[in-house]
Amino acid sequence: MITKAINEIKRGCAEIIDIERIEKLLKAYYDEGKTYTVKAGFDPTAPDLHLGHTVLLQKLAAFQKYGGRIQFLIGSFTAMIGDPTGKSATRKVLTQDDIVKNISSYTSQAFKILDESKTDIVYNNEWLDSLGAAGMLQLASNLTVARMLERDDFSKRYATQTPIAVSEFMYPLLQGYDSVHLKSDIEIGGTDQKFNLLMGRQLQKSYDIKKQQAVLMMPILEGLDGVQKMSKSLGNYIGVTDAANDMFGKVLSISDVLMWRYFELLSSKTLEEIAKIKAGVEDGSLHPKKVKEELALEITARFHSQDEANSAKEEFDKVHAKSQIPTDIAEFSCEGDIWIAKALQDCNIEPSTSQARRDIKQGGVKINQEKVSDEKLQLTKGEYLLQVGKRKFAKLKVN
Repeated sequence: MITKAINEIKRGCAEIIDIERIEKLLKAYYDEGKTYTVKAGFDPTAPDLHLGHTVLLQKLAAFQKYGGRIQFLIGSFTAMIGDPTGKSATRKVLTQDDIVKNISSYTSQAFKILDESKTDIVYNNEWLDSLGAAGMLQLASNLTVARMLERDDFSKRYATQTPIAVSEFMYPLLQGYDSVHLKSDIEIGGTDQKFNLLMGRQLQKSYDIKKQQAVLMMPILEGLDGVQKMSKSLGNYIGVTDAANDMFGKVLSISDVLMWRYFELLSSKTLEEIAKIKAGVEDGSLHPKKVKEELALEITARFHSQDEANSAKEEFDKVHAKSQIPTDIAEFSCEGDIWIAKALQDCNIEPSTSQARRDIKQGGVKINQEKVSDEKLQLTKGEYLLQVGKRKFAKLKVN
């Protein structure tokens, strides 16, 4: 059983530091029923999560299956500083109202994956607020400026004379001190968090709490393009709060190669189940599209419901497989003639008029199910069904 647990915990990991400690914790759980703590920190810098964020949540859920109690740490104090990881400039400080709003959104989304009964939500302002000036100075004495500048993001900013706030130097120390206060057994995070995660081990030793946490790092999930990391700013993301139809369609849009990466990092299926599915695709007994549909159904059902996931599949089949139009289309209206590119932008099915013109030139735009080739077309009085690609529709009434 321990071997199975270790294999599931290792699944998809980029790096594990002190796997021996994790093995001892699992052995104590199976032999003596002792639980252990697994910490993951989330700075509530935005109200919504995307599937890239849920990679960590999936791993936390795996630990819960094997005796772990999750310390779901909300960076209510550190969010006011801002994690400098990967940043080329000092990040804007959040207001307390922003933090409260984002925390509520984070936790409601997280419990669609985590077992709430095996999760402790903790807020680091509860102990960092009372640390005081003396405590902060003692904490800061554990790290030299030279060591801090070894961080890639800091060294690049220093070399280019980009300002670095002293408060940013404190962020890794405060994250590490969270592990001291919580006496965490394991901490997990992304590969870009390695410096901060190791700080927890270092400070646990410095403060002599009689343990050093193991560290587990997860890779950064690629977005829909299969190349760059999933990011809202890059537009290649699947949002946890996306509508069921959009979520299902986006998962189906990933490549057959990327599909296995999503299975490994996002699916709740076991490694054995995934291996069996992959073997079926390789020997031709399973079609990749059918397998991808099952993945899309699983992910959509997780964040919505099984009924909504099934309905999303039916709608997708109706629109794409049978070339029919959706049953639920947003409706818009305007006064007077309107340029086609502007109409597509105003109806929220194109991000800009320039993109609309490019799509028209490439034959990706239809009006009333007929392709449009004239990028200067003016829409006069009447009702129109606008379409971009296979999935974007809008109804427009020109008065």
